[in-house]
Amino acid sequence: MRTDNQSSLWDPPRDFILLGVSDRPWLELPLFAVLLGSYILAMFGNITIIMVSWLDPQLQSPMYTFLSHLSFLDLCYTTTTVPQMLVNMGSPRKTISYSGCTVQYAIFHWLGCTECIVLAAMALDRYMAICKPLRYTLVMHGPLCQQLVLMAWLSGFGNSLVQVVLTVQLPFCGRQVLNNFFCEVPAMIKLSCADTAINDTTLAVLVAFFVLVPLAFILLSYGFIAHAVLRIQSSRGRCKAFGTCSSHLVVVSLFYLPAIYMYLQPPSSYSQEQGKFISLFYSIITPTLNPFIYTLRNKDVKGALRRLLLRVWRLCRS
Repeated sequence: MRTDNQSSLWDPPRDFILLGVSDRPWLELPLFAVLLGSYILAMFGNITIIMVSWLDPQLQSPMYTFLSHLSFLDLCYTTTTVPQMLVNMGSPRKTISYSGCTVQYAIFHWLGCTECIVLAAMALDRYMAICKPLRYTLVMHGPLCQQLVLMAWLSGFGNSLVQVVLTVQLPFCGRQVLNNFFCEVPAMIKLSCADTAINDTTLAVLVAFFVLVPLAFILLSYGFIAHAVLRIQSSRGRCKAFGTCSSHLVVVSLFYLPAIYMYLQPPSSYSQEQGKFISLFYSIITPTLNPFIYTLRNKDVKGALRRLLLRVWRLCRS
């Protein structure tokens, strides 16, 4: 039976309160500064990677096609969550509308699952380049890369749609307070006053599929890559081969480790206090670091960036 203060699909709550660090007011100002600085760096870094990948003729290869999509995903990731966090930290009202919350977690899960598959596609590209170099151009052609990217976006959208359909049906009782910085499906499930067994199971199954299957594929690919690299006689050749993969491995670790901790633990052991800081890490810190990891570790990207800056300098002087 529905109580007076219980919401429903047809009578949803008007808004949610996002606690963030309001229980630690001394932390709001330094965290605001960190988030603003990280957001600016993430925007600058990822837009630069996208521009360089598309404008430089020497980066017209599958690897940089995937990298540009990864940067676009990271750009969307931060824009989905950080502006709302900054507004809430700079205002006494820590609220987000019900519709805004729904859109936020829908887009967030869409982007997250899409990134899982894009990272797996990048591992496939590295496997073909190192283990099957003679067949690389034959297999990793432009249409296949576009199909992989399209599959990633559509799969992520399908997962997000299922999560949204199930989550919007949950009733919420009493004060709608989310102990988080932004809206996420696990936090919404935790807030509901109904039986959430179906939501918990569906979330666990879909996240396991979209996280563990691509991760297993990545680890398998790098197992073959490591075996092939160790057979290279030249130490310089081995270092070069490992160098081309190290950036991707670092990005995979930064993305997957928090996601596994956040989404693949039993619902009963889910801690909102820990979860909100972990979600803060992979929603802003990881997208901020990614472009700099690829730039600092990749000679091709650094060379393309120098050429782009030189072209801009010449245009400004002419």
